[in-house]
Amino acid sequence: MSADLAASPSPQAVGKLLVELGLADPTDDVTLRRLTGGASRATFLVEVAETRYVLRVDGDTLGAGHPLDVEAELLSIAGAGGVCAPRVHAVESGLATLGAPFLLMEFVDGRTLPKRILHDRELARARTLLPAQLGDALGRLHRIPLDHAPAALVAAGDEVARWRDALDSYGQPHPAFELGLRWLDDHRPAAVPEVILHGDFRLGNLIVDESGLRAVLDWELAHTGDPREDLGWLCASSWRFGGPRPVAGLGEYEPLLDAYAAQTGLVVSVEELHWFEALATLRWGVICLGQTMRHLRGTTRSVELAALGRRVCEVEWSLLEATA
Repeated sequence: MSADLAASPSPQAVGKLLVELGLADPTDDVTLRRLTGGASRATFLVEVAETRYVLRVDGDTLGAGHPLDVEAELLSIAGAGGVCAPRVHAVESGLATLGAPFLLMEFVDGRTLPKRILHDRELARARTLLPAQLGDALGRLHRIPLDHAPAALVAAGDEVARWRDALDSYGQPHPAFELGLRWLDDHRPAAVPEVILHGDFRLGNLIVDESGLRAVLDWELAHTGDPREDLGWLCASSWRFGGPRPVAGLGEYEPLLDAYAAQTGLVVSVEELHWFEALATLRWGVICLGQTMRHLRGTTRSVELAALGRRVCEVEWSLLEATA
């Protein structure tokens, strides 16, 4: 079942936790409100004594990312490296405190919905700042030494081979994906040293306000690999949400890549980035197919998974355009 069906923790249990952490008094009233979004985990806004926190709670989810304790470690490592990430207050992988694994972190105000980030008038200035800020944030993450990474992070390996194997496992003909795989094989860029990757760096996983980027969220798909993978995922057509520009639908390549190079010393060309955009498009298409197959094969019956099936042909078209 999805995170929407995960049990809600009681305000009393959360209040007791806050008291133990020194974040509330025993007499304070605690309220919990379910937030929108969060397909893989239940997320709650916690309010106590005019202070807000964010509580993420595990259930039987659709996701297959890192456990919350690993995500908490990633948030702390990223924050120490200068990436704007929410501060972690508590994390527990057991059931004793709230009846489920949880992560309690600071509340960061701002927008997360891509359509609002792309179109709200009050964010007009932020949209001009974001490409450079996003390049800076990724640069700060990617320059963190690999030996600082949590032990749970694994190397991506050959991404083209990985997604070819995944596609083959579904036993369905998808010529557009096969053509995309051949193009990726034929146009591989030279390798560069691996780094810690966010794994899902895009609008929807970022908090933005009038000043621009406020926080990077949802680290559950982090791994190690080619740094250009994160840049390509951010710029893939599927994550532009209808915006006309290549960087997250709202900006141009130059400020993104210049800010990234300033932090890392790695100069990424638009031609290199285009290859990783095509890889990201292929990856998303095969993910959509895989999620749909989970529903069709009866592994996980879900309207949410079934709805992803209509995305497959859209992504195939985008991949054909990207590799033409």
